[in-house]
Amino acid sequence: MRKLVCFFLFLGFATLSMSAQNSLVYDLKIQGNNKLKTSFVKNISSIKPGVVLDSTVIEQDILRLKRLPSVSHAYYQVFPSEDNKYNVFYHIEENYTLIPSANFYTTDNDEFAYRLGLYEFNLFGRHITFGGFYQRDVYNSYAINFRAPYLFSNKLGLAINHQDLTTQEPVFFDNTSSNYKYNNKSLEVLGLYEFNFKNRMELGINYFVEDYQYKFGATNPNVPQELHIHKWLLKGIYEYNKLDYNYQYVSGIKSQFNFQYVTSTNDALPDFFIGWNDFFLFKRVGEKGNWANRLRLGLSSNDKTPFAPFSVDNNINVRGVGNTIDRGTGTIVLNSEYRQTLIEKGWFVLQGNAFVDAGSWRNPGGDFGDFSTKENIKVYPGLGLRFIHKKIYNAIFRIDYGYGISENATKGFVFGIGQYF
Repeated sequence: MRKLVCFFLFLGFATLSMSAQNSLVYDLKIQGNNKLKTSFVKNISSIKPGVVLDSTVIEQDILRLKRLPSVSHAYYQVFPSEDNKYNVFYHIEENYTLIPSANFYTTDNDEFAYRLGLYEFNLFGRHITFGGFYQRDVYNSYAINFRAPYLFSNKLGLAINHQDLTTQEPVFFDNTSSNYKYNNKSLEVLGLYEFNFKNRMELGINYFVEDYQYKFGATNPNVPQELHIHKWLLKGIYEYNKLDYNYQYVSGIKSQFNFQYVTSTNDALPDFFIGWNDFFLFKRVGEKGNWANRLRLGLSSNDKTPFAPFSVDNNINVRGVGNTIDRGTGTIVLNSEYRQTLIEKGWFVLQGNAFVDAGSWRNPGGDFGDFSTKENIKVYPGLGLRFIHKKIYNAIFRIDYGYGISENATKGFVFGIGQYF
């Protein structure tokens, strides 16, 4: 009797499976979108009229839509049509996408800097980002950015970036330091290609001019007080993305590898490389908790130079540490934080945040033992708040306070738009 029941169960499942394989999509209908073009959504979707109805493919389409800046949430429904065909409905809740950006920071050394910008993340309703920013960090800077991941097809796009960035940069040598006015003027063109739902890459070239002018501090005959250098940079990015978004909550993993090869028109300056990988892990904790982690591992050519590429900085890796307090040719940084939703009323969310930022660096010309020296290790726990608008893309105003517990530590606030990572 048991064998007979198992046989009929198997027969039933096999019949359902064969029926599903023969079920076709009659039409894909998009609902709820206003600015986001229906033609664009259909172009990037894998579900098309006439293809086999497959819930796995549909769910991947929904995840892709939820990653778009113009979409705050998306879901689907399937209804029978005729002749074993089905209508698939994608329901979209749109974000407001003309977004100002702002980043501020201060430390107990009375440093203060800010960056203000304005970006449209859904230009022409086709997931095109265009905008720029103004920065004040002792000196004035600006940038203009254009990014269209699906400009040529549902896989191929283009990005163009221009910046004129001027900052006061500390340069470290002989256990002392000096300060330079640093300017980087660049033009970058990148090709963007999406292999599939989880994998994409960027490949391009950047032409830039660097200018260093000594301002004050220690000097050394071997450290130039002025530099004006024309450089070319070959750039590649490979990303594996398996993140799922549900409003302010994120779950899954993501890995992004960056590699750059820099060559100079000045024969006296050596060519060098720099590469780093960011690994992200997000996990939902109960109904209102989110555990977020970022691990960065990076290396560059190990030239003994005061202008090493990896920096220790408030807005990049360690909250509360200050404005570019050190440089290195290798980096290991772990950012780990727990985000807890405290209040959620309609479009508004108040989120609390407890974090630990920790990292270490390899000194220019040093060895891997530098990562374990106490002078290079920075550990900064802290607390923060997030004020979130659920219907405006990246409308997350953050306040973090980091307090150093490692050697020669500082403390300070870091303000910004968007999650820290």
